[in-house]
Amino acid sequence: MSSQIVLASASPRRKQLMEAAGIRCLTVSADVNESIPEGTPPRIACMYNALRKAQHVSRNYPNHLVIGADTIVWDGRVLGKPENDEDAFRTLKELKNRTHSVYTGVCILSVSAGITRCFCEKTDVSFGDYSDHMIREYIATGEPADKAGSYAIQGAWGIHVNRVQGDRDNVIGLPVTRLKEELVRLEADL
Repeated sequence: MSSQIVLASASPRRKQLMEAAGIRCLTVSADVNESIPEGTPPRIACMYNALRKAQHVSRNYPNHLVIGADTIVWDGRVLGKPENDEDAFRTLKELKNRTHSVYTGVCILSVSAGITRCFCEKTDVSFGDYSDHMIREYIATGEPADKAGSYAIQGAWGIHVNRVQGDRDNVIGLPVTRLKEELVRLEADL
């Protein structure tokens, strides 16, 4: 991409994924209200929040290509970041021996070029069996504290993942393979 890219995120995981994919970018926190109306499908909700993040950051970077992203862990309802250790415990216990979905919406926005492209990727994650003690040990590491669904697939909880159907990077927070494809298409269209 010839124009400079700004990642509308303070997530170190997203920044690492971008760098690993060879996409150089500036990161700028997108402090937006991520609440969505009840009943909004997860696919729509994450793209909406990704768009809001990209729009927020693009106000200060109108001549850049801004990428916003939002990840939602879904098990019939949104499983957000845990409010406390007990909330994390309940979530991980609920997900035991089950499959849930992770949606990441991405929005690529350039105000000056009049570009807005949004997409969503879905990955299904299946957890195996584990004990309450194992959940408590994991929570004690502090890792679940700021993670949607109360876990990091790339962290210590990864040993409890039996199967991933879809892009694993999507679960971490950014479907970089699809993002790279979209950026190539975008460059071809310019």
